[in-house]
Amino acid sequence: MNDVSKYLVAVIGAGPAGIFAAKELAKNGAEVLLFNRDIKPGGLAEYGIYPDKLKMKEGLRKQFSSILETPEIHYFGNMLVGEQGDIRLNDMRELGVQAILVTTGAQGTKWQGLPGESLKGVYHAKDLVYHYNQLPPYSMKKFDIGRRVAVIGVGNVMADISRYLICERQVDVVYAVARRGPAEVKFTKKELEYIVENLDMENYRAEIERAAPIMAGVGQDAQEPMRMVEQALENAEQTGSNTSFRMRFLASVRCILGNDSNQVCGLELENNTLMTDGNSIWAKGLGSRFRLDVDTVIFAIGDAVDPGFGLPVDQNEFSKNPNPRFPIENISYEGYDPATQQGIPDIFLAGWARKTSSGLVGLARKDGIGAATAMVQYLSMIKTNKQIDMAAIHTEIMLRQPKAVNQAGLAILQAEENRIAIERGIPGFKFSTNAEMAAVIESSRIPDYK
Repeated sequence: MNDVSKYLVAVIGAGPAGIFAAKELAKNGAEVLLFNRDIKPGGLAEYGIYPDKLKMKEGLRKQFSSILETPEIHYFGNMLVGEQGDIRLNDMRELGVQAILVTTGAQGTKWQGLPGESLKGVYHAKDLVYHYNQLPPYSMKKFDIGRRVAVIGVGNVMADISRYLICERQVDVVYAVARRGPAEVKFTKKELEYIVENLDMENYRAEIERAAPIMAGVGQDAQEPMRMVEQALENAEQTGSNTSFRMRFLASVRCILGNDSNQVCGLELENNTLMTDGNSIWAKGLGSRFRLDVDTVIFAIGDAVDPGFGLPVDQNEFSKNPNPRFPIENISYEGYDPATQQGIPDIFLAGWARKTSSGLVGLARKDGIGAATAMVQYLSMIKTNKQIDMAAIHTEIMLRQPKAVNQAGLAILQAEENRIAIERGIPGFKFSTNAEMAAVIESSRIPDYK
């Protein structure tokens, strides 16, 4: 064990990066205040993985639960951190916190500023993912999904959204719109297997044929994407849906079209080509445009941090020190203020708060541990003999948010959800509102949930 002795630190965000960082910090002798916006821990591991991946989710829940039992980790769920939240960064410093690790994920929304983004029927993928994963308050939000849906982006999030549209909503057609070509999709073959049964193969072959000369011009193999689809078809999941899934490559959205009712009625897209300088490949607009008739548009183009959190933001991410004092594998985990061109000494960043939309559990775990390692180096430079009064700190935090949830409350909640699942003979049950979860925790047992 490192010789860091009973320092007080805060970790904000209880997704994989935050939880694994908290474990590392506690292992190195720090008392950890773990703040979480949601009642339940897990972040995208709980609310971002497709709902039927129950074995994966349950395995992660067990890991997280075990870590949260660590005596030096003090969990406060249902606690909003930010300038307008239950507690601010400066409030934590006043409690005696000596270093703060921000692992809030990307809680803001990334838009492109296109004409028509405010029309009815335009959504961000993250909000829909939260909805079907039952994260309050998104769980109760109404999404008016039409019959012809365009999903902008071609990553794993697009694949999950398309799977939901195909299997659950069973819309007529889903278009996946890609700015670049077939060789540069970001979804994996495994994610494609869940939706490839509905892929319009005639349309896909036509798209490959159309893109082939452009791809050849930048040294790409037009047959490789076709081989990936053929391999996915060998293990295709049955969807039980007649939805047609189509891809449109080399097209950038320029405008979302609306009707007299302020409802989406189409997309105006610009044809692209591919350019290269020998090192990188990028899309270039050709000026020619065409229309795609759809009634719903879902952007799956990445995420952004919350600008109201209280830290400087640089291109959708919190600003990082370009000259870190404690780099780990040449990565900067340290906060930075561009206005003063100075590092923020006690602020560290990990997960999507440091690098948005960069993988899920495995990468988040590594990133959290890396940030914790940098924090331990920082803490080792601080000389303090101050006694940490955890009872007084707990009392102060609960005064700020009386409905904050601790580890004992989580155990009660999980036991009740497990009981309901067994009683109903279903693989899993999850409460959809904070009010329901709070009622269970407060009374230990609420009988009938519909």
